[in-house]
Parts: sequence; structure tokens; C-alpha cells
Amino acid sequence: MNVDELVRDALRDQADGQPPAAPGFADRVLAVRRRRRSRRLATVAAAAAAVITVAVAVPRLDSGKQDVRPSGGIEQTGITAHPDQSPPRDMIAAGRVALAAYFTTRNVEQSADRAVSQRTYWLLNPETKKYAKDDRWSYVAVAPGLRTAAVLERDLPVPRIGLLDLASGQVKRWIPVDRPVAGVEFSTDGRKLVATTYGDHPDRRVKNDGSDGWDAPFTESDRTGFHVIDVASGSGSWAGVEVGGGADGPGAFLNSRQDFAFTHDGRLVWSGMPTEPGKKFYDFTGREVAAPALERYRDWFVDAGMSPDGQLVAGQFAGRKWKTSSFVLDARTGKQREVRGQQLLAWADGNSLVAWDIGPDGNEYHQRLVLVTIGGAKTVPLSDFRSPKDDTTGRWEPVFAVR
Repeated sequence: MNVDELVRDALRDQADGQPPAAPGFADRVLAVRRRRRSRRLATVAAAAAAVITVAVAVPRLDSGKQDVRPSGGIEQTGITAHPDQSPPRDMIAAGRVALAAYFTTRNVEQSADRAVSQRTYWLLNPETKKYAKDDRWSYVAVAPGLRTAAVLERDLPVPRIGLLDLASGQVKRWIPVDRPVAGVEFSTDGRKLVATTYGDHPDRRVKNDGSDGWDAPFTESDRTGFHVIDVASGSGSWAGVEVGGGADGPGAFLNSRQDFAFTHDGRLVWSGMPTEPGKKFYDFTGREVAAPALERYRDWFVDAGMSPDGQLVAGQFAGRKWKTSSFVLDARTGKQREVRGQQLLAWADGNSLVAWDIGPDGNEYHQRLVLVTIGGAKTVPLSDFRSPKDDTTGRWEPVFAVR
């Protein structure tokens, strides 16, 4: 029985249909996507261009506007929901994935004209099934199985990677690196790490002109390359990747944080770009290679990525059939289907995804985690709504991992 069938069995308390969308709603939803990614996108124009490139052929799906609203905690085989919790205190999971951690951000001033965006993490203890604050780390990636996390200490970039036991909260092993890193991600099978190297803090902020706010610097990236590390042995190699030089170089529009990640099959690494061609792929020596056939339609700013079998790709915001919806694409052909959800975050199984979505109030900045199904018209709330205010404890960002 897959998550879709489980959800259908769990459906109850169907809500009234939402009122029709007001004029311009889709444009406002695109705006929230750009705002959420503003720390990673070099220009709003680049983000808009990425949205415009989406193809227009959309197959019709079943109609409907129901929203399933379980009250309190719901736990059954494959689904654990807490629609009354935000930020969550108890484990949230659906199908193959769980909310393994979440973090909030705040700007920490370092001088009159410089600050850093600092993350504070809450990590899932796999034994207690609860989230606990752990403010030791600047960056956390959770391995499949929810037992181990790769962690980076404060004051990025750092010269070592910790392997944290999530049950005990103790670092079991440190992996030293000869070039400092500021981002780390596991391969799909959890056997390898790719660690992105930087010459300066990638989350630094500069003072807004004429205001008290802080922005990511629109300058050439300080990214230098990546390590590929075998988790079991700790051995690895570093590859340099040039980002260009000068205002007109290819690095001029690379975001200050633009981390590398593994492709779905773990054979290559790749990185997004806020300008065309949108992404680049590399072998483990740092040599640029052609995009794998099944990764051509993948977008770096859509967190869900590839489906478990690699045949589907989570896509960008759609907003056609429903007020908030997203595309799911055939990885080979690019053919689109529309699924509910404002932003796709993780695959629960080959037919269902965890997504951010809005509520009946229509506020595109007021979101909760929901479970959506391809070909279905219903959503199942997994969390309560997070705050619409940036850089507050109520506006948390999820970290998912296969359980």
C-alpha cells in the first residue's frame, strides 16, 4: 500500500472549498518563491526568466478542492502528522521520508557593514521521535536512515566535517579536509559526501543602501570547488571548479552560497546557477560534462528533485488548475502534470510528495507542510502554519531525509 492509498484511507473532516483566486494571485505566489530564494538568486530577473521557460502543455487532472484536516496528532503506517504544531515538536513523516531537522535563521552583525545569516537547528532524535535544539552547528545534512548527520561547526568555512549520532547527540568521528568547507550533502545511498569549499563565509550579508536591512552580496562567488568523500573511510579528493573573474566573468552572477550536490545516481556532482544554462554537471575531477539524460529538466531551487525511481522530476510553481500548484515532469520527455502544493519539498513515494502550501486565508507567505498526490485533488496537512515573517523563530525551514 502506497502513501496515496494510505491517505485515501485516512481522509476525514473534508473542508469547504476555497473561494476562487483573486486576480493576480499566481503572480503573487511567484513573488513569494522569489522572496524565499532571494538569498540564493542573484537577481529577480533571473528567477523570473527561469519561471518563464516552463513549457505550457499541461494534462488535465481530476477536479476538486477538498482539504483534509486531521485534528491533533495522526499516526498510522507511513504517515505521522502533527497539524497543530509549528514549529514541530514531534516527528513528522510521510511514506519514505521524514522531517529529519529544521532550522531558523537570523542575521548576526559582525561589523558596521557586514553580517552573517546564522542558522539554528532542531534535530530529530530517532529514539524519542522529538526535535531538540542543537545550536552548535552552522550546517546540517542528515543521512538516509535518520541515525547520522554530517555537521559543520560555526565560523564558516571550516576545516573538518563531523559525523553526529542523532540519538546521543555526540560526534562519533571527525573528517578533516585540506580546503575549508561550508556546505555538505549526502549521496542518495548515504555512502558519499560532497562538501563545497569556499574562500569566505557564503552566508555573509552586506548593509542595504539607505536602510537597516541586510542582503546577500551580489558579487563574485568565493566558491572554490568540492570534496567527494567516502563516508566509511573518510578518504576523499578535492576538485577545483573555476567561477570566473571580474564583473563580467561567469562567477559574477553565481550566488554567494551555491553548493554542489550529487546527481540522483551518485555518479556526478552538479550545481545550480541563477542565470543560463541554470545548472552545470561535473565528474569527480571537476571536469564539466553534459547533463545526464534524466536530469535535464531538474531545477536546483526545487528541493524535491528526482522521484525515488528517477523517472519523474519535481518542477516549478504552476498555479493553473488550483490557486497554488506545481508541475511534475516526466524525466525523459519533460511532459508536465499539475499537482497541488505551492512548493515541492520531498518525495514521499513515487506518486506522492511533501510540499509547502497555503491555507484558506490565501496568504502566500503563510504556509504549512502538506502531503499531495499526483492525480489527486486533496491535501493532507502535516504541520501547522509557519510565520510569514522572515528571520524569526516561527519561520522554519525543513530538512528531509529518507527514513
